[in-house]
Amino acid sequence: MDPSSDFPPPARSVDEKDEYYDKTDLHVDVDVAEVDTGAQLVAGKAALDPYEAQRIKKKIDLHLLPLMCLLYAIQYMDKATLGNAAALNLREDTHLSTDEYNWLGTVFYLSYLVFEFPQNLALQRFPVGKWLSINIFVWAVALCCHAACKNFSGLLIVRLILGVCEGSITTGFMIVSSMFYTRSEQTLRVGYWFLMNGTAQIISGFISFGTLHMKAVELAAWQWLFIIMGAITVVTAVIFWFLFPDSPTTAWFLTQEERAQAVQRIKENQTGVENKHFKREQMIEAFTDPKIWLFALFSVLTNIPNSLSNQRQIIILSFGFNQLQTTLLGCVDGIVEIITIWTGTTVTSRVPNSRGYVAAAWMTPNLLAVFLINFLPWDNKVGLLISLFISGVGTTAFVISLSWISSVTAGHTKRITVNTIMLSAYCVGNAVGPFMWQEQYKPRNHVPWAVIGVCIVCRIVLMLTIRAYLFFENKRRDGEERDTTYDEVYIDVTKDGVTKKTRLDKEYLDLTDIQNRDFRYVL
Repeated sequence: MDPSSDFPPPARSVDEKDEYYDKTDLHVDVDVAEVDTGAQLVAGKAALDPYEAQRIKKKIDLHLLPLMCLLYAIQYMDKATLGNAAALNLREDTHLSTDEYNWLGTVFYLSYLVFEFPQNLALQRFPVGKWLSINIFVWAVALCCHAACKNFSGLLIVRLILGVCEGSITTGFMIVSSMFYTRSEQTLRVGYWFLMNGTAQIISGFISFGTLHMKAVELAAWQWLFIIMGAITVVTAVIFWFLFPDSPTTAWFLTQEERAQAVQRIKENQTGVENKHFKREQMIEAFTDPKIWLFALFSVLTNIPNSLSNQRQIIILSFGFNQLQTTLLGCVDGIVEIITIWTGTTVTSRVPNSRGYVAAAWMTPNLLAVFLINFLPWDNKVGLLISLFISGVGTTAFVISLSWISSVTAGHTKRITVNTIMLSAYCVGNAVGPFMWQEQYKPRNHVPWAVIGVCIVCRIVLMLTIRAYLFFENKRRDGEERDTTYDEVYIDVTKDGVTKKTRLDKEYLDLTDIQNRDFRYVL
């Protein structure tokens, strides 16, 4: 859109606009396709009553959060089945070497990485709920097929397929969270569905424990584990197809008026709902925005240590615990993760502009865990086990970073590009990480734990650097003369067969956080 040189005129009421258009052409008309999908729903609407906003939020929570929590738990259990299966003799039955087992973790993230941008483009182009459902179903089938694998080659193929499908879930949930929730609400909601990782660890631990007591001659315990988890995932895919909404503008559980209110509710985000058209200039902006690369580096450094997730059961076995004890002790990791994510995101949501500080603070116990695991005597099994549990506390910082980057990024094409960068960095870290765990470092694994310690220190510095960068950017914008470029933008709105030009607030123009100089970054 190109404003005229003597633009903008003063803001007008709806009645004044009709008279105004009879006298002058000093305004900017835009195609509906160029603006947010929620624009026509809210154009010309009065301000939303706070009571109605609260009622809509509760209705969204009731219909959306249970589904998101369910899928994230299922997704984590499916992803973690490799580690659980390792404690159930998968490596012995399929004749895997240490390097081959590590490659099964790496190849998952390599396929995730390759297909992350296509997945994001598909999520922009197609209905989010339906696209997620298709991916869930395909990965459910691939998960069941693990049980039929007899060697490394077969497992490699099904892990590749899992990685392709997995690429849609976290980015899809980030998009949906920003569609339905305000920036102050997003951190806690992302925390809710992310802490289901901990719940999944507990559930999968008990499922693994149960499979050890199955006496079927034809199938091993690890094969039953994959079949059971695959069947649960198929059911989840069907539920998502029918119940998960694509957008607040089409949500089945909202009336037409409530859809407009749901869009109005997130006006303060200045990010809108979505736009189905790919905008090249927004993609370029994402790649040249320094803060995005700081977040991406944080993501890499977070997920190099994440390779620990496939090693935890093996490490616990090395402490001298048997298979039954190891599968049950794996549940404790889940409890730790639930507590730490819930406390961290709750503090962040209640204390304004505390994201960077909370993330840094919640990573410090990880440093203690690294120190203890490296220097405690090897015969102090209980101390080593507790240290291993403490090493899961830092997960909270990654959860905060996901909601934070979503809250400081505007423009739908820019958001999906940023999601791609962030989750590609996630894949790089996870792909590299498994190769730390070499046979020659066992049983103490001093080298991998030293690498994890360095990553933690760098992550703490990065969180504080990002906060400082955004703080000074806000200060700079506060000192700028107000930009009036987008104050008088109009779209055609048809109601009862009559089309009228209606002024549209800049929050619904699908502007990026850099284009919109009124945008302020949360800290």
